[in-house]
Amino acid sequence: MSARSVEVTLVKAGRTKIRYPAEVVADDGTRLTVRAPWAAEGVRDFGFVRFEPGDVFVEHYWRDRWYAVKEVRSAGGALKGWYCDITRPARVDGAEVAVEDLDLDLWVSADGSEVLRLDEDEFEASGLVDSDPEAAARAVVALDELECLGREGLVELLR
Repeated sequence: MSARSVEVTLVKAGRTKIRYPAEVVADDGTRLTVRAPWAAEGVRDFGFVRFEPGDVFVEHYWRDRWYAVKEVRSAGGALKGWYCDITRPARVDGAEVAVEDLDLDLWVSADGSEVLRLDEDEFEASGLVDSDPEAAARAVVALDELECLGREGLVELLR
């Protein structure tokens, strides 16, 4: 029996940012976990981490939480860390997983020594605070929650 495949679509500001195939690892009805190779072209160097061809992402999406957590491993299996997107709760419909990116992100290094809040300037510039104040407030609460989890051990969230 082959593993179930889905297509993950990340939407930002009403436009599809990226779409890629992934293999379902687990789905308990609330959290969907998928595995996918690095889906963008080439290397993306953030300074604190490099995503590159061969990297493998184990991505956790919740239908009731305002974030997604992506465990990032090198082609050789070494843990690089966790990239966390602040999103609206994931919509899972058959073989489609749709996630709306709300601009805020968090990086947690593999050893937990770095917990970095990212893209707060993009979030401010997005206008979400004015256009959807409830979603903006939920996004900030989600980022704060993930930052605390990142400092205390994000792995516990994923068990």
